[in-house]
Amino acid sequence: MTELLDRTAARSADPPRTDRRRLTLVRFLRSRPGLVVSGLIVVFVLVSAFTPSLFAPGDPAFAVPSQKLRPPGPGHWLGTDYLGRDVWTRVVHGASLSLQATVIAVAVALVVGGLLGLAAGFAGGWVDEGLMRVVDVLLAIPPILLSLALITALGFGTINVAIAVGIASVANFARVMRAETMRIRRTVYVEAARAVGTRWWVTLGRHVLPNAAGPVLVLAVLEFGLAILAVSSLSFLGYGAPPPAPEWGSLVAEGRNYLAGAWWLCAMPGLMIAAAVLAVNRISRALDGEWGRAR
Repeated sequence: MTELLDRTAARSADPPRTDRRRLTLVRFLRSRPGLVVSGLIVVFVLVSAFTPSLFAPGDPAFAVPSQKLRPPGPGHWLGTDYLGRDVWTRVVHGASLSLQATVIAVAVALVVGGLLGLAAGFAGGWVDEGLMRVVDVLLAIPPILLSLALITALGFGTINVAIAVGIASVANFARVMRAETMRIRRTVYVEAARAVGTRWWVTLGRHVLPNAAGPVLVLAVLEFGLAILAVSSLSFLGYGAPPPAPEWGSLVAEGRNYLAGAWWLCAMPGLMIAAAVLAVNRISRALDGEWGRAR
């Protein structure tokens, strides 16, 4: 009877489920403030990319010459450029073009590199040797030079820049996928599937690919930040969308001639690029740590 009363009192002392969830959320926010801030930045960038009018309802190409080169203030949060266009509006709308190119670049690298690494790690033998020599060639060329060579062959434009950046990142995905595929291929359940006569494509799709995809997806998050830098760099050099398209890299390039008197033209797009890259890198490190503990 005494034990029953003690259990009843303990249950009544426990906080309700809603309160426990709230306490867990509060503890998480207090323990990882950097990760929370990074998540908010990524959400802001993604929302700006898909619905830029939510944060900046104006036209990014609308110019008021009488208000050119105005510093940041109440009327224009990030100031105006040399034509009187609002910098905040152009930065927010520029997220759409920059992230469009970044998503395409990461998708190209993930699909092509993942397939190469999967085929090399699962087949082995001469297939592995041949595909890895191709990957070694890609690794021997600096990514920026390879991207410039591909853009020269494909032509200028946002899509071509994205494809070039994606192909330059194929080698990283191929090596990670190959290593994970070779590790999964030696596990007991894959050997058992082969022993009972399971067809190779069933083993590949049901056992190898789902278990090898985790580290590659974490790498994709990390490469997302690097792709933002690469796309912005090529846009800064003039290989992206032509003016007046407000890509982040081209915004920095347009403001460099006015850096002495209008620092905000370069600083504000540059801060947006830096914040997005650092936020993505912080999230990718957290995912990598969680995946390492899960393994």
